[in-house]
Amino acid sequence: MWRTRAAAACVICRSLANSSCGIKRKSPLQNLHLVCRSIHHPSYPSSKFQRPPLRISIQLFSSLNRLPLRKTKLLNVKYGYQFHRNFWLARLASRLLKVRYLILGSAVGGGYTAKKTYDQWKDMMPDLDEYKWIIPDFVWELDELIDFEKLIKALPDADDLAKLLPDFDKIGESFASLKGFLSPGAPGETAFRATDQGYDNDKQFKKGLLGELILLQQQIQQHEEEARRATGQYNMGSSQQKRKVSDKEKIDQLQEELLRTQLKYQRMLERLEKENKELRKLVLQRDDKGIHQRKLKKSLIDMYSEVLDILSDYDASYNTQDHLPRVVVVGDQSAGKTSVLEMIAQARIFPRGSGEMMTRSPVKVTLSEGPHHVALFKDSSREFDLTKEEDLAALRNEIEIRMRNSVKEGCTVSTETISLSVKGPGLQRMVLVDLPGVISTVTSGMAPDTKETIFSISKAYMQNPNAIILCIQDGSVDAERSIVTDLVSQMDPQGKRTIFVLTKVDLAEKNVASPNRIQQIIEGKLFPMKALGYFAVVTGKGNSSESIESIKEYEEEFFQNSKLLKTSMLKAHQVTTKNLSLAVSDCFWKMVRESVEQQADAFKATRFNLETEWKNNYPRLRELDRNELFEKAKNEILDEVISLTQVTPKHWEEILEKTLWERVSTHVIENIYLPAAQTTNSGTFNTTVDIKLKQWTDKQLPNKAVEVAWETLQEEFSRFMTEKKGKEHDDIFDKLKQAVKEETIKRHRWNERAEDSLRVIQHNALEDRSISDKQQWDAAIHFMEETLQSRLKDTESVIEDMVGPDWKKRWLHWVGRTKEQNIRNETKNELEKLIKCNEDHAAYLANDEVTTVRKNLEARGVTVDPCLIKDTWHQIYRRFFLKSALNHCNLCRRGFYYYQRHFVDSELECNDVVLFWRIQRMLAITANTLRQQLTNTEVRRLEKNVKEVLEDFAEDNEKKVMLLTGKRVQLAEDLKKVREIQEKLEAFIEALHQEK
Repeated sequence: MWRTRAAAACVICRSLANSSCGIKRKSPLQNLHLVCRSIHHPSYPSSKFQRPPLRISIQLFSSLNRLPLRKTKLLNVKYGYQFHRNFWLARLASRLLKVRYLILGSAVGGGYTAKKTYDQWKDMMPDLDEYKWIIPDFVWELDELIDFEKLIKALPDADDLAKLLPDFDKIGESFASLKGFLSPGAPGETAFRATDQGYDNDKQFKKGLLGELILLQQQIQQHEEEARRATGQYNMGSSQQKRKVSDKEKIDQLQEELLRTQLKYQRMLERLEKENKELRKLVLQRDDKGIHQRKLKKSLIDMYSEVLDILSDYDASYNTQDHLPRVVVVGDQSAGKTSVLEMIAQARIFPRGSGEMMTRSPVKVTLSEGPHHVALFKDSSREFDLTKEEDLAALRNEIEIRMRNSVKEGCTVSTETISLSVKGPGLQRMVLVDLPGVISTVTSGMAPDTKETIFSISKAYMQNPNAIILCIQDGSVDAERSIVTDLVSQMDPQGKRTIFVLTKVDLAEKNVASPNRIQQIIEGKLFPMKALGYFAVVTGKGNSSESIESIKEYEEEFFQNSKLLKTSMLKAHQVTTKNLSLAVSDCFWKMVRESVEQQADAFKATRFNLETEWKNNYPRLRELDRNELFEKAKNEILDEVISLTQVTPKHWEEILEKTLWERVSTHVIENIYLPAAQTTNSGTFNTTVDIKLKQWTDKQLPNKAVEVAWETLQEEFSRFMTEKKGKEHDDIFDKLKQAVKEETIKRHRWNERAEDSLRVIQHNALEDRSISDKQQWDAAIHFMEETLQSRLKDTESVIEDMVGPDWKKRWLHWVGRTKEQNIRNETKNELEKLIKCNEDHAAYLANDEVTTVRKNLEARGVTVDPCLIKDTWHQIYRRFFLKSALNHCNLCRRGFYYYQRHFVDSELECNDVVLFWRIQRMLAITANTLRQQLTNTEVRRLEKNVKEVLEDFAEDNEKKVMLLTGKRVQLAEDLKKVREIQEKLEAFIEALHQEK
C-alpha cells in the first residue's frame, strides 16, 4: 500500500515537473513540492531551500486602481504554487495530495529516526491507541477512492498552464512605464504626447499600458485610412454600381469599428489621467502634512508667475521689453473665451452676463497643481475654496468689483491687470491672460474709444514674440463675421505661436448647412490665418448654472455621438478641452525653455546700465527706492511730532496769550471799554462792563480761545515739519511732509468738551475785581498803556491814509493829496473844531451836527456826503478817546492807594485799570488752561493722527508715487525692480534645469 501511494506520488511529481518546461527555472526539482522532494529525492538539499526574491519591482499602489492595493503574496511560477482557474477537479486533487504528502513524508522521512529512538522513548510515550481518530480513515482509502491515472490525464499540459498564468515580465515593464509617466518630470512631457502624431515612434511609450494606447492610436489612424479608401471606392463611377450595397456596409462597419476604437482609447486615457490626478493629490497631501519631513519649495509655475507680476508693474524706460511667454486668450465678444478658460481651470470663476461685456480688464490666471482646488489674488491672503458654491460666488463678485474699480471715470475698459492664482489636483501648469472681447461697434453706455482701447490692449499682449495666442472663434456664427482672426493674422502671420479654438461646436453642427465648413475651419483652410493646432470644444449648453463636471459629460457625450467624428471630419486629438489644455501647456513650456535665458541676459545688461548711471549721478548716496525713502521720511516726521511734546509750558503760554489778545483786543476796546467809558459814573461803568463781559464769555470767548489754541498748534507743527535740519536736510521729503501736515490738520478735531470747561474758568476769572498788590496794579497799568498806544498808532495810520500826507512829507517826498483826501482833510479839520468845543462829546454825531458840518464845508466850496462825515468822525473821535485814556492811565499810576480805599474822598477813579487787570488775568488763566489741554491731550491726538495718515499713505502706492518723485527716486526704483526680476529669473532658470 505504501509503495502504491509512493508510485502514484512519483507519477504526479513527474507530471508537475514536466508541465513546467515552458517556464523559466533553475532546476526542475524546484517545481516539486517540498514533501515530494524529501520522499523521492532525498539527495536534493531541501533543508536549505530558500525562496529567492522576485526580480521585478512591484509597488504598493497601481495606476489601475484609485486606491493603493493591499499587500498580497504573489505565487511565483518558478515553484509549485499555481492558480488553477475554473478547474475544480485539479483544485480538489491538489488539496487531497497535500494531506497525503504530509503523511507519507512523515512516515518515510522520519521512519529511520523513529526506529532508533523507539526503544528510548517507548517507556516515556503514552498509549496512542485511543488517538487513532486524529488521522481520518478516508486518508488510508484515497488510493481506492481516486483514480490517479485519470487525474493525471485530466490535468492541463504545460502550454495551457503557461497561458493561464499572467506575464509578470510584461506587468513589471508596464509598472515601470507607468511610474515614469506618473512621476513629476518636465512640464512639457505630459500625456498630450499620446495625442500627438509626432511622438508615435517614441520607444518609451511602446511598453506597458501607454504602449497599448499608442497602438490604439495607430489602429485609429489605420481605420481612418481604410475608411477614406472605402469612401473613395464608394464614390467611384458607374462601373461599381453593383458593389454599392456591399461597399456601403463595409464603410459603415469600418466607421463603427473606428469609433469603438477611439472611444476605447479615450476611456483608457481618461482613466489614466484620473488615476494620475488621484495619485498626485495623495502625494501632495502627504507633502502638505509633512510626512516626508522636508521643506516644500515654491513651485516652478509660481516662481514664473511672480516674475510676470513684477514685470507688469515695471516701467520699461530703458528699452527693456517684457518678452516672457504667457498664453494670451483673445476672441470676439461672447465667443466663449471665458468659458474655455474656466474649463481649463476646472472652475466657474469669472462673472457672467447675457450678451454684455463682462471682461473689462486683463485677468492673469496662474494655473498650478495643489492638493486642494483653491484660488487667491496676488494682493490678498484669502483663499477661495472652488469646491464650494458660496466661495465661487464670492470670487466672481470680487473679480467683478476689482474690474469696475480699475476702470477710470469716463472709460469702459482698463489696462490694469488683475492677478489670480488657481491651484488644484490635475491642473496643467501655465499662465493665461484673459483679455476683453474684441467688438465691432460701440454701443450706448460705452466710452467712444472703447473699440480702439480693446484693440490696443490686445495688440500690446500679442506683439510679444514669445506669447502664445489662444484664438477663440464662435462656431455658432458665420465665419465671415469674425474680427479677431484678422487681428491675430496681423500679429502672427506665420502662425508659429497661435492655437485656434472653435467653440460651440454643438450649435455649429445643428445650424451649419454644410458640415464640411467645420472641417475646413479645423483644417485651417477657411480663415487666412495660420496656427500650430486647431481644436473643437463644447463649453456647455449656455446655462450659467452648469457645473464643470456636467459640461465635461455633455462634451464627451456630444463628441461620442457626433457625426463629425464618425465621418472623420474631426480627429480624436482635436476635440475636448482636456486635449486643448494639454496642447497649450506643452506649447507654453516649450516656449518658456526657448526664451527665458535670453530675457535673463537682457535684464542683466539693463541692471549694469542702471548701476553705472547711479554711480555717476549719486556717488555718495545709498540706493533707496520709494518704499525705503518713505520709511526714512516717516521716521523723520514722527521725530518732529515728538518734538512738540518737548516745547516748554512757558513758550506755549506766551504764544497762546499773545495770540488770543490779538484776536479779542478789538472787541474789548470797541464793544466793551468804549461803550462803558461813555457812562457818567463808576457804578454805571462797572455795571456795563459786567454785562458786556458776561455776554462775551457766554457766546464768543471760549470758541475764540479754542480756535487760537488749534491755530497755535498748527503753526508749531508746521514749523517743526518745515524747519531745515542743516546739511542732513533732504528736500525730496518736502512734498510728502506738506501732504502729511495738511491731511493731519484736516483730520484733527479739538475736544468738544474743552469749550464748556473753558467757559466756566473764564467766567470765574472775569468776575474777580480784587487786585491784591501794587505789582499787579502796575502790570495792569502797563498792559493798558501798551494796548492803548498800539490802538492809537493804528488809528493815526488810518487817519493818515484817509487825509493823505502832511506838509512835511509833501515837501520832502514830493507827494500830493488826491481829491478825496482833500475832502477828507477838510472834513477832519471841521470835526476837530467840534471836539475842541465839546471835549465831553458822545461817541456818535447827531443828525443836526452832521448837517452843520456839511453846510460849513459847502460854504467853503467842499461838497461832502453825510456817510463820509460819519466815517471820518469815527476815526477822529477814536483818536481823541485813546489820547484821553492814555492821559488817564498816567494819572492812575499812583492810584493803587485810592483803589484800596475804594476811591473814597478822591476825584480819581481808575475803574478802567481794573477792567484791563481782569482781562489780563483772564488771558493768563485761559492760556494756562489751553496749554494743559495741548500738552496732555491734543498733541498726543495729533501724533496719533499723523501715524494714521502715514499708515494710509504707506498703503496707497499712487500717493507715494505722487509725493516721492524725481530722477533719483525713479532710478532707484528701476534698479530695484531690475535686480529683483533678474534674481527671480535666475532662480527660475536654475529650478527649470533641475526639473529637466
